[in-house]
Amino acid sequence: MKNQFCRIALSGLLATGLTLGTAAAFAQQDSPAAPDASAQQPAPGRMGRQQMTPDEQVARMTKRYDLSADQQTQIKPIVADTQQQMMALRQDSSMSREDKMTKMMSIREGANTKISAILNDSQKQKFAEDQQKREQHRGGGAPAGGPPAQ
Repeated sequence: MKNQFCRIALSGLLATGLTLGTAAAFAQQDSPAAPDASAQQPAPGRMGRQQMTPDEQVARMTKRYDLSADQQTQIKPIVADTQQQMMALRQDSSMSREDKMTKMMSIREGANTKISAILNDSQKQKFAEDQQKREQHRGGGAPAGGPPAQ
């Protein structure tokens, strides 16, 4: 009986210590960031992931599609503009969720069309395949209008 009581008490202390330690760790993560530092960070994306900056997106595309310097220069403003439009749309509380989703798809399709126009034939093919995979991954299957424009 005494051993059982000691085990229960020890378990309670251990659980309390873990809970307090976890709370302290979360508090430390939140407190050092100054308001100015958070303004410089990219906005969080879906499910808590950090959104890539336009430079990071272009760097990723450069690696994936072997973009030339000229292509990078042309694609970066498209990526930046798309990102700004998406952020503004996410913050717009006047639109319904469905309207936002429709508008986001329209923005994304417009950006993909502009980017595709800059790519050469082999890059376009790879880009179209990647877009199709993303749509399938999102659960949307092929877009209603068919495969992305080449």
